[in-house]
Amino acid sequence: MQRSTLVRLTGVALLFVSLIIGIRVLVAPPAIMHIEIPEQDFHRFPGVSGPDHVTVMPAHVPTAWTAYEQGSTSRLAILLTDPDSAWLGLAHGLKSIGIPFRITRDVREALTHKVVLVYPMISGKVLRPEELQALAEFPKAGGTLIGVQVLGGGLNQIFGFQEAVASRTRYDVRLEAADPLLAGLNDPRERQVRVGIRDKGIDVMGTYGYTGSTAPLARFDDGTAAITQVLHGRGRAYAIGLDLGFLLLKGYNNRGEELVKTFDNEFDPTLDVWLRLIKSMYRTAEEGGVTLGTVPFGKSLSVMMTHDVDFTQSIKNAVDYAEYEKSQGLVGTYFIQVKYIRDYNDDIFFNDQGVRYLKQLADLGMELGSHTIAHSKVFNQFPMGSGREAYPSYAPFVKDRTTAYDASILGELRVSKFLIDHFSGQAIVSFRPGELSNPFGLPQALLATGYRYSSTATANNSLTHLPYQLNFDRLLDSELEVFEFPVTIEDEALPKMGDRLPQALEVAKSISRYGGSVVVLIHPNILDHKLAFEKGFVEGVRPYAWFGSVGEFGRWWAARNRVGVDVVQEDTHSYVTITVPQAVAGLTIEVPEGWKLAPIGSSPKGIVQRGTSVIFPELHGTQRIQLIHGSPSANGSIRTAPPAGTKNL
Repeated sequence: MQRSTLVRLTGVALLFVSLIIGIRVLVAPPAIMHIEIPEQDFHRFPGVSGPDHVTVMPAHVPTAWTAYEQGSTSRLAILLTDPDSAWLGLAHGLKSIGIPFRITRDVREALTHKVVLVYPMISGKVLRPEELQALAEFPKAGGTLIGVQVLGGGLNQIFGFQEAVASRTRYDVRLEAADPLLAGLNDPRERQVRVGIRDKGIDVMGTYGYTGSTAPLARFDDGTAAITQVLHGRGRAYAIGLDLGFLLLKGYNNRGEELVKTFDNEFDPTLDVWLRLIKSMYRTAEEGGVTLGTVPFGKSLSVMMTHDVDFTQSIKNAVDYAEYEKSQGLVGTYFIQVKYIRDYNDDIFFNDQGVRYLKQLADLGMELGSHTIAHSKVFNQFPMGSGREAYPSYAPFVKDRTTAYDASILGELRVSKFLIDHFSGQAIVSFRPGELSNPFGLPQALLATGYRYSSTATANNSLTHLPYQLNFDRLLDSELEVFEFPVTIEDEALPKMGDRLPQALEVAKSISRYGGSVVVLIHPNILDHKLAFEKGFVEGVRPYAWFGSVGEFGRWWAARNRVGVDVVQEDTHSYVTITVPQAVAGLTIEVPEGWKLAPIGSSPKGIVQRGTSVIFPELHGTQRIQLIHGSPSANGSIRTAPPAGTKNL
């Protein structure tokens, strides 16, 4: 019985991919249609044409797990029992929340760490008897063992349950009360998270409920344990009853329809709760656990003020918003629809006058991004294109909400970028499609055309309030150097935006409790209550927020994504080595309670410690700092003990 269930549930990821591919074949995009556009409906810029180069799409190259095998034993170890699983979702989630980790397939190597997470399953099918026995002994010797989908191998007693019962009709996970690991997870929306929504009538992912668990951390809605917890002296064992990597990828790939409750403007930390729980397990077990902060310069919230300029009056009004942001020392992001064709959507506004407004935005120091040319709801059905599309020959025409002629994904990306770059003097790197229409091939198309940062999904659809890395075709196995910054608050819901300021501030405050990000989307079609909302929101979050454009935060996040953190502990002090391949300022590490920077004299060289946060000036290369356990430094400065070839801070 258990064996057949294992086959059904561990095949979920493969089945999911197969279904998606099948749907894409059956519901193919409509054939490319052509229409002649009258000259009076097309704005031509004399002497302007391009781009001249050909865009070449990247190949689909699966990411090897060995890309994540480096690091010391202070990191969380992921023991990968099946490399054909959704492990990449787990890796991206751990990066987002800031947990240092390394992946190995060697049980002996994994058990040199203090904390081992076994993914995607523990079973006699994927581990040899001697490996299972070694895992069983690990928590008894003081280690912490986190098992995802513990299905066999005789470890039930170690994890504290009788049987793993499979089901596809569990919808909710409820955290149990009063456990130190759950400290901070006290919002009702954090205490109960979803696996699916019963009323949607859509199949949900398979789960395993553990029976006979006496003190679980969480239960499914049928009463079985979703997360067990057993203490073995100083050691611990946890069993998690769902495929965590696959769940994360549902959100990151914008494929979690059966999980999505609201579109935007709400606090929905579904994925973040799981990541924060793993972080709590790691930091509880690893006495020297040091994690990466999620917000620049030690702030508790990242805020990006963004504007979709997709209406005739908007490009003029955008200057008013930019002047306000400039006066506040903020850099907003303005996603510009490059509308040089009159069609169903609107009149032409990317013309000589529009370009003058564009230059004003650039002169005010704002970031410019692309909001496509056609702004079509069916952008997600456009063909990919030839990679040779260029202005003025590229002429997409929107007939109505469901029909567009002569349009392609690469055309929208290439030509809009070329024209904005040409007239603004910027080299734009940020993109948001009209109506957040999200093609499967968008991640690799963005990479191919020079974009690096996307704001295409909503946070509620993504089930997270943290940025994340994108995958090829929004699938399971191939990561790309493109990052998503999902929209949190937008202006089209009712009641009108100006009446929703208190609710928006409450959402931001909830997200700030664990260092999340808020992307605000305002269409500058009017000033009035929308500009008043922006002013009120900025003032409301200013005391605890870091503000930046999508491009600024994107560069910081991309650099942070490559940072490695390793710790060597001694009796009274520890050395923290930070590997920073790409220069970044404002990086923050979170150290254990009581750890203080060691003194070296009177000069702190720009490094600041606030509580458990240590905030750095610009770093690049390998840095090493010393922290004293439990004794404050005399002056908050640092004693370094750099190995050969490292910088002294």
